[in-house]
Order: sequence, then C-alpha cells, then structure tokens
Amino acid sequence: MEWDWEFVRQIMPTLLEGVKITILATLLGSVLAAVVGLVIALLRRSPNRLVSRPVAFVAEFIRGTPLLVQLYFIFYVLPDFGILLPPLLAGVIGLGLHYGTYTAEVYRAGIDNVPRGQWEAAKACNLDARQTWVHIILPQALPPMIPALANYFIAMFKETPLLSAITVLELMNQAKSVANTYYRYIEPMTLVGAFFLIISLFSVVLLRWLERRYGRVEN
Repeated sequence: MEWDWEFVRQIMPTLLEGVKITILATLLGSVLAAVVGLVIALLRRSPNRLVSRPVAFVAEFIRGTPLLVQLYFIFYVLPDFGILLPPLLAGVIGLGLHYGTYTAEVYRAGIDNVPRGQWEAAKACNLDARQTWVHIILPQALPPMIPALANYFIAMFKETPLLSAITVLELMNQAKSVANTYYRYIEPMTLVGAFFLIISLFSVVLLRWLERRYGRVEN
C-alpha cells in the first residue's frame, strides 16, 4: 500500500481535533493529579491512624490496579450507582486519580527532604500548621519535585489512548475511526505515532530545561 498525501490532507482536520482532546485530557488530568497527590501526601502524614491508614490503603489499591480497569469502573460501573459522567470527565478523573497516587510519593519524598531544622524554626517562630506548610515547607519542597512530576505527566500523555476504551474522541480513537471508515491504516496510525513523538519530544525538552533550572535530575 502506497502513502497517499491526499488522504493525509483529508483526514488531518479530524486527527487535529483528536490532538486537542488528548492535550486537554492530559492538562486537566495533570492538574487533578497534582492536587490529589498533594492531598494524599499530607493525609498520609497525619498522626491520626484512622486517617493515614485508610488513605494509604486506597492509594496503594489505585496504584496497584491497571488504569484501564479504573477507567472502565468509572465510566461503566458508576452509572449503576446513579453516577453518570461524560466520557472526557470520566477519563480526566481516571487519569488524575491514578497518577495522583504516584505524585503523592514524589511529594512525600520532597517533604521528607526538607531539613528537620526548618520545622523546628517554624515552631520557634510560633507559626501554626497552615503557615508552616504554606510559607516554610512547601516552597522548599516543591521546586526539586518538578522534574519528577513532569516525568509522570509525560507518562500520562502517552497513556491517553486508553481513553478510547470509554469512547473519548482523543487522537487514537479518531485515528481508528478514520482507518475503519476508509480501510486505510498506514496513514492515520503513522500520523498518530508522529503526533505523540513530536509532543513527547517537546515535553522532554521542557523537562530538561526544568532539570537544569533547578539543578537536580529526577528519574
């Protein structure tokens, strides 16, 4: 089968719509993962075991089960309990919760790296818990975490094709639709690979810049 540039021109608008949904799902999922991860990390540090242990169990459960299973549960099982979510929202929630459990470990490591003396200095200055976290701990803990968090967000981007399983019209789903309609697979699938490669390379360049800026490499 020969490469058909006219066919490429014909299907490109459809694939670009898929790229937009893929990037949107990744950005929204990344924001949710960043917030969920921080909440999990803080709750796991709670001295109250009735809080820390259930949170730890839920985080390990989510991290230990496949993302695809979680997406199916959110989109296909929750409606049985009266919770019906649009495909994109279900996908964003699935991505955010799944990767939130991983970013929680990044936050935990970053917080643990803050010198103990900083906690003692905050206490000596009579800062309450909120002031200690907002003004002392998080400003020191967050910057070195950024490269590691970026790695997870790149991984999330590469897993967005799983959203096609719950009918999200992201890039892979659009490509499969085009391929099945015209019975031509080489052009749409090649373009999918090219789009993912280009965006991933751009993300890696950004990640390297972050690593240089903060003087720390996280793998």
